Amino acid sequence: MDKTKKDRAFQLFLMLSGVFVASLVACNLIFKKFFSYYQSADTDINMVVSVGIIAYPITFLVTDLISELYGRKLANQVVFSGVVVSLFVLVLITISDQVSAVSFSPVDDGLFHQVFGNSGAAITSSMIAYLIAQFIDVRIFHFWKKLTNGKMLWLRNNFSTIPSQLIDTAVVLLVLCQAGEIGWENFWPFLGAGFLFKAIVAVLDTPILYGAVYWARRYFGLKENEEISLY
Repeated sequence: MDKTKKDRAFQLFLMLSGVFVASLVACNLIFKKFFSYYQSADTDINMVVSVGIIAYPITFLVTDLISELYGRKLANQVVFSGVVVSLFVLVLITISDQVSAVSFSPVDDGLFHQVFGNSGAAITSSMIAYLIAQFIDVRIFHFWKKLTNGKMLWLRNNFSTIPSQLIDTAVVLLVLCQAGEIGWENFWPFLGAGFLFKAIVAVLDTPILYGAVYWARRYFGLKENEEISLY
């Protein structure tokens, strides 16, 4: 690969890493708003999830894409960088919450605390689940990649993301319920609704992954199962 292509590959890696970190931080900050993505008029079924779940599956899509194009080592480095950034955001929120607002501030202390005051529990639970689930996702992804000799991208995408999403959803809810952010009576309904939503997204994003990998392999001139080396 010539220098120009290698520079473009590095730029693509930075953009993917940026999307990953932005999605991770966003889902931790907006988690307090809930919505229903399916409600049956004939039964009591009401699939309620946090809006944070909209951004979170993107992180798994990005790590799968990085794993496929750049390898396991860089994928794990991106996962670790997400932890560092999230902890830094938590420190900033904590400091901001302690600073008193002036009388003419559009957002007063009470409103700010109501929205961001308990972000510590959300970010802590998310980080615990995130570390477990993401490392499992990357590990399973490369297990299937090695087993299939780089073929059947759909299999390693879904068979790595879906199990890790179940673990992630369960761990997040366990920590939030233990912290009192969510009642224990909502654990199983939220687990079912959250996991189903993530599983559906994982299946739907498979064509996106295929398209991105196909374009990248053609653009960078990669052979089947070949990974981009940035160093």
